[in-house]
Amino acid sequence: DDDDDDDEHGDDDDDDDDEHGDDVDEDEHGDSAQGGAASGVLGGGRRAAGAMAGVARIPMVCGNWKLNGSRSMVKQLVDMLNGASITEAVQVGVAPSAVHLDMVRQSLRSEVMVGAQDCWLAGSGAHTGETSADMLLDLGLEFSIVGHSERRERGETSDLIGQKAAYAASKGLTVVGCVGEKLGDREDGQTMDVITSQMKGYVDHLKDEKLWSSMVLAYEPVWAIGTGKTASPEQAQEIHGELREWIKKNISDNVANDIRILYGGSVTEDNCDALVKKPDIDG
Repeated sequence: DDDDDDDEHGDDDDDDDDEHGDDVDEDEHGDSAQGGAASGVLGGGRRAAGAMAGVARIPMVCGNWKLNGSRSMVKQLVDMLNGASITEAVQVGVAPSAVHLDMVRQSLRSEVMVGAQDCWLAGSGAHTGETSADMLLDLGLEFSIVGHSERRERGETSDLIGQKAAYAASKGLTVVGCVGEKLGDREDGQTMDVITSQMKGYVDHLKDEKLWSSMVLAYEPVWAIGTGKTASPEQAQEIHGELREWIKKNISDNVANDIRILYGGSVTEDNCDALVKKPDIDG
């Protein structure tokens, strides 16, 4: 999941620089992580996506904190999550900024997954400023986001993103791969053309079907990230359903049935229940 409030309902990606992070996805955003926990029981379960294959898709709620936070603010969020009521019926994760990853993993309860907002397409080497999946695993992290629209806007191609996803998945890291269209694409009726083009990057590099057991997809319409605009549950379900059908035709029935597809984009505690009740929306 793209709200910019840290709500932990879906993949929320808030863009408020409020130092409460951003809701997961991009999204992640209508409701702050703090508010999300206060509103009721959070889901938990520190299990990789691969462990879900062959069983019912367990919903995932992920909060992308984006470029927000300080040590003191991170401590407040961790304390809040450590005191929250967690249910095994939902998997919860947070993606702090890179400089806070180790701090969060060391201090946050194990039921809540911790992941990075991006990772590189290879291991060690002359790649200044990059972080490898190997390094994330060494810190005890469980997942990484790749392909966020904010990184695509800075020039990352679907091919590059696919390489990142494939390398991370090959190392056993759960990968949250993002896709989503801009407002103009939707208005022109090009939503699925854009999304399937982005999916091609993943398909071209995740050639071994077993790697898809480490993948989670996040549909995050760019026009809904941090704008307060949210696709209706019906609009979101339509795209999720079409995407799952595309996966069935272009990858396999097993992957289509098992893969979780999250929704991100101004997700709040007010709309999260209606979204997650849809059959193809998994968080």
